[in-house]
Amino acid sequence: MEKPIRHHLLAPEKDFRWRAGEITRLEAFCDVVFGFALTLLVVSLEVPRSYAELMIAMRGFLPFAICFAQLSLIWYTHYKFSRRYGLEDSYTVVLNLVLLFLVLFYVYPLKFLFTMLFDQVTHTAVAEPASSHGASVLMRIYGIGFAAVFALFSLMYRHAYALRRELQLNPVEIFTTRISLQENFAMMTFGLISFLLAFWRPDASGWFYSLIGVFFWVHGTVMSGRKRQLVNGG
Repeated sequence: MEKPIRHHLLAPEKDFRWRAGEITRLEAFCDVVFGFALTLLVVSLEVPRSYAELMIAMRGFLPFAICFAQLSLIWYTHYKFSRRYGLEDSYTVVLNLVLLFLVLFYVYPLKFLFTMLFDQVTHTAVAEPASSHGASVLMRIYGIGFAAVFALFSLMYRHAYALRRELQLNPVEIFTTRISLQENFAMMTFGLISFLLAFWRPDASGWFYSLIGVFFWVHGTVMSGRKRQLVNGG
């Protein structure tokens, strides 16, 4: 007798019970919008007809990869929140819609910014170089968009934390929710500081994001130790 085939979904977190069930219409809609946003990032909509056109398309690979990674990060952050709490009240729906609006609105500025930066590094001329003022404006646009996206995630996690009793979160899940709230708030802060730096030093505004890795290393080390103590009943 043959054994029934089991389809395994992505394993949930070890210390966090995912409260969402089947994929809802809101989640499906969000996935479609994220997919459409990634489509807009495609290096070229036409197949190259010559070696020169192929080389131009290949030069767009790295900017595309960077933009793809950023949108994937936003999608996964949204996915994890949706699976953790399964919230679809009016407040959460509005935050989701605003998030999708921002994602679609910032696709082309995001692609243009990283294409321009790549052109400057490689000394190519796929995109028109920006003046000092133009670079400042671009970094301000990127910074305020970056901050807005993670401000929305901060509001989502703040809402989930406020509903911790209704969601029946245990102490470890409450602590994890607070960690996620702190992380998203920190990301928002990085975007705001970068936005302000762009008025005076657009280059420093861009390099400032490299400190995100340092923050997550320090914050993750401290919080993971506290979480282990909480899981072990300390």
